[in-house]
Amino acid sequence: MRKQERAERTRRALIHSAAAAFDEYGYASSRVSGISARAGVSTGAFHFHFEDKESLAAAVESEAREALLTITRCADSSDEPALQVLADASHAMVSRLRSDLVVRAGFRLSCDVADAKRPDLRRQWQDFVCRQLVRAGSEGALAEGVAPQDAATVITASTTGLEVLGRGDQEWLSREAVTAFWRLLMPRLAASHMVGRLDPAGSDVTAGYGDAYATPAVPRPVESAAS
Repeated sequence: MRKQERAERTRRALIHSAAAAFDEYGYASSRVSGISARAGVSTGAFHFHFEDKESLAAAVESEAREALLTITRCADSSDEPALQVLADASHAMVSRLRSDLVVRAGFRLSCDVADAKRPDLRRQWQDFVCRQLVRAGSEGALAEGVAPQDAATVITASTTGLEVLGRGDQEWLSREAVTAFWRLLMPRLAASHMVGRLDPAGSDVTAGYGDAYATPAVPRPVESAAS
């Protein structure tokens, strides 16, 4: 059992080390030797767990996808109005992006590695946004003249834009930034009878999304993975 636990710890360290490298340098500039050193293991140990850098990147993306699915599944099952669900989920997603290297790296890999077989996290998020806006339309919660598809374009572009901007300045990944976005958009997006019922700061997202909003433990890197 101890051997299995040690192997799993090594695998986890490699995933987090790779995420740190991909987040900082991008896929192309990250090297297996640097990722291994950052995780504190040999390249031989690396190849015991992963065939190559591509298979390691796939593991990072898979974990990021599951984290995003946790958020959207919680949101899809919520009894809150659809527009509030959208605000809450965006707060949860941005919080996870800020705190979780693996999720950040997964989103970056969606841009860095063009492969139709790989998970597209931005498309996954866009599909969720579209679902909620269609539901908002069926609830009569959208302002007159607001088409769900048009609203989905604006919301998807703006929220994924926070992820891109957050690579250089994590203030873009703050609760304040997300709240400011919704405070500006909600009066234009929501029907007048809904505006007062919606909270741009999120409706107790910490309680509502549980582990999806939690900060995961990340092993501390020991050296650069760009070489």
